[in-house]
Amino acid sequence: MITIQEAKTKKELTEFIKFPFSLYKDNKYWVPPIIADELETFDKTKNPAFENAEATFYVALRNNKIVGRIATIINWDEVTGQQKKKVRFGWFDVIDDIEVTKALLEKVYELGRKNNLEYVEGPMGFSNLDKVGVLTEGFDEMGTMITWYNHPYYATHFEQLGYVVEKRYDESKFPFANVKPEFFEKANELVKRRYQLKPLNFKTTKEVMPHVDKMFDLFNESYASLSSFVAISDVQKEYFKKKYISFINPEFIKFVEDKDHNIVAFSIVMPSFSEALQKTKGKLFPFGFLHLLKAKKHSKDMIFYLIGVHPDYQNKAVTAIIFNEYYHTFKEKGIINCYRTPELSDNVAIHNLWKHFDPVIHKRRATFRKEL
Repeated sequence: MITIQEAKTKKELTEFIKFPFSLYKDNKYWVPPIIADELETFDKTKNPAFENAEATFYVALRNNKIVGRIATIINWDEVTGQQKKKVRFGWFDVIDDIEVTKALLEKVYELGRKNNLEYVEGPMGFSNLDKVGVLTEGFDEMGTMITWYNHPYYATHFEQLGYVVEKRYDESKFPFANVKPEFFEKANELVKRRYQLKPLNFKTTKEVMPHVDKMFDLFNESYASLSSFVAISDVQKEYFKKKYISFINPEFIKFVEDKDHNIVAFSIVMPSFSEALQKTKGKLFPFGFLHLLKAKKHSKDMIFYLIGVHPDYQNKAVTAIIFNEYYHTFKEKGIINCYRTPELSDNVAIHNLWKHFDPVIHKRRATFRKEL
């Protein structure tokens, strides 16, 4: 018999977070989260996402043992502001038993119907800066700290329960050796002169901080046209600034500004923390943070996390400036591999940015939808 139980207390939420640790304990591609970080994400008093969203966390039990988990989510900015009558689900993990999946998803339907919503989509988080999608290809590729990993049967369960693919995402990789400066050096100089632009590089986090609010404003502008985009609020900006910016190597944050010091493009790249996170086993102490610090300083694999260009400067080759700056930084650091985070498969513009580097799609993922 399967029973569904809400996880409310810190102890219950910790068990919710730890379930994948047992589900993937022998899987060399799964990358664990930091347990304390996940707890903070689920804390309504700390995560500003809860100002405009609500979430409930459930575990499925059989014989008093957890066999699945799910978070049911409503992003009210999306529902009321964009008129998308959608209930989300995320943090979904389950054993290979479709009856467990079915029981967990019933909690999503309950929340949706209670609020007169029209359809379900997931897996996805609270906002566009959260993890998204279930892995459909690339199960023998290492996961990352900013994506969910899952077994192949997840997508099969959704399909058997009447879900259809809503959005598809690609993840690509290419060796740094593929980057030929002749593809962007000339454009870099031409674009800087024509539009009176200049790159901003940083050596310390202190130098980055005065520009971060403008960067998030630009993020909102540059991604506004994408499907299901929900803008980041001012409170969320402060939260992400404190939580993430100080953790990112300042030399891997690049901005482009115009003659009036307005930011017209930005990019954030992070070292791969995958192997370091596997060594931490979900804990920063006593030695987990040392693995992360080592990766931050010495990793030769880079993940392109975010890149954005102001709508007025899109299709004007401004990214040539960013690529030129990264080329010199990566060359100095001895970077070997470059990875791209999930990008919508139908986002032709973003895929065209990378075509000269001969990227290879090594993972695919998707969100699934079902009408209520």
